[in-house]
Amino acid sequence: MSWTQALSPRPFRSAAALAGTAALVLALASCSTPSDDSPSGSSGSGANFVEGTGAVTKVPVAERKKAPDISGETVDGGELSLSDYRGKVVVLNVWGSWCAPCRAEAKHLAKVSEDTKTQGVQFVGLNTRDMDTAQPRAFERTYGIEYPSLYDPYGKQMLKFPKNALPPQTIPTTLIIDREGRIAVRLLKEVGEEELRKALDPVIAEKA
Repeated sequence: MSWTQALSPRPFRSAAALAGTAALVLALASCSTPSDDSPSGSSGSGANFVEGTGAVTKVPVAERKKAPDISGETVDGGELSLSDYRGKVVVLNVWGSWCAPCRAEAKHLAKVSEDTKTQGVQFVGLNTRDMDTAQPRAFERTYGIEYPSLYDPYGKQMLKFPKNALPPQTIPTTLIIDREGRIAVRLLKEVGEEELRKALDPVIAEKA
């Protein structure tokens, strides 16, 4: 079975949709493979992915670009739009249950989310390449993730980010979005608690 067939949600798709899916596969493909110690088992969808480059990009206020208003169904069956949180600082984390670095950083994200929610901060996940919601739901239970995650098995939400607006390029990626809905920080790496706080605190401190 080809990559396009494996990732296609329907038997027939337009040429544009196939091209978009192929582009995403190329963007995420690499020699890295997830480990087999996932608490929920492998979903079979994350066989190859690009590990974080370690790059951290911080954007001055005047140069920030708007994040797209991604929206849709959550891992838990609800509905979510990024615009629902306008006026808050949003931490958007791209993850998969099959991704070892995602598992390593999960406890740090959960801790910082809990500590900052009274400061006008909302964490949101973007789960990708899990072909069934059972695996990401088990991931959330295992690591105490209480914030919502959009369910994006085919990477359609990721493709909505303009190239000039610091799009997610690796799994995991963490974006910090300011109160005006603009991308302020991008971390192309597994993040620890101290590093995440260091990146997040200046954005929290900005005037609304």
